[in-house]
Amino acid sequence: MSDTDTTTKPASDAREPSVLRPILITCITMLVLPLLLFWPAGTIDWRRGWLFLSIAVIGAYFAASHIARENPGLFAARAGFKRGTKPWDLILAPIVTLLIVTIMPLAALDDARFHWAPQPDWLQLLGYALFCGGFAGVTWAQSVNPFFEAGVRIQTERGHHVIDTGPYARIRHPGYAFAIPMSAGIALSLGSLVALIPAALATILLAIRTIGEDAELRTSLPGYAEYAARVKHRWLPGVW
Repeated sequence: MSDTDTTTKPASDAREPSVLRPILITCITMLVLPLLLFWPAGTIDWRRGWLFLSIAVIGAYFAASHIARENPGLFAARAGFKRGTKPWDLILAPIVTLLIVTIMPLAALDDARFHWAPQPDWLQLLGYALFCGGFAGVTWAQSVNPFFEAGVRIQTERGHHVIDTGPYARIRHPGYAFAIPMSAGIALSLGSLVALIPAALATILLAIRTIGEDAELRTSLPGYAEYAARVKHRWLPGVW
C-alpha cells in the first residue's frame, strides 16, 4: 500500500544500505528543483527560492540516507506503479503528485515575478516549520514501512501485513497526514499565499485517497480491521 505498515521487513527487501542512492537522489533534487523554481521566476535573483532550494537539497540527502539505512528496499518499492494497483489510484495518485509539484512554480510566479498576494515575512517562518516537520514525518513513515508504495494495492507477493509501530502506533495513514503540512509549508516558505490553492486541492484528494485505501485495507488485508479498532484515527488523533 502507499501508506500502510508491516510488522517485519520481507527477506526480499533486506538489502545493504547504499551510499550511492542518497547521493543520486540529492543530485536529481539539485537538477529538478531549480527548473521548477527559477524558470517560472524568470530570474535567479530570488532569495526565497535559493533558501528553499538549499534546505530542500539538504533535507533530501538526510532523508534518503536515513531510508537507505533503515528501509533500503523502499526505493525499489516506490519505483512506479506495480501490478494490482487500484484503477482509481492510477488516476488519483498522479493528480495529487502534480498538484504538490505545481506549488513550486506557482509560488515562483507569485512571489518572484507577479507579486499577486504578498505575504508577511513571519509566514515564511511558519512555512519552514510546517515544511520541515511534515518532511520529517513523511520520512519517518517511509523508514518504518517497506510497503509504502507509489500506488494503493495489497502486496500479497511481498508478505503484506499490518504493523503498529512508529507513527502508525498513533494514526493509520501518517504519510498522508504529514504530507499536508509539508505541502502548505512549501507555499509559505516560498512566500506565496496563492500557492496554497494546489496544496488545498491536494489535501482534499489525499482525504479521498485515504478513505479509499482504508476501505481496501479493511476488506483485503488480514488484521487491518483489528488494527483500525485499536488505532482509531486516520490522520489526527482525536479528530479524524
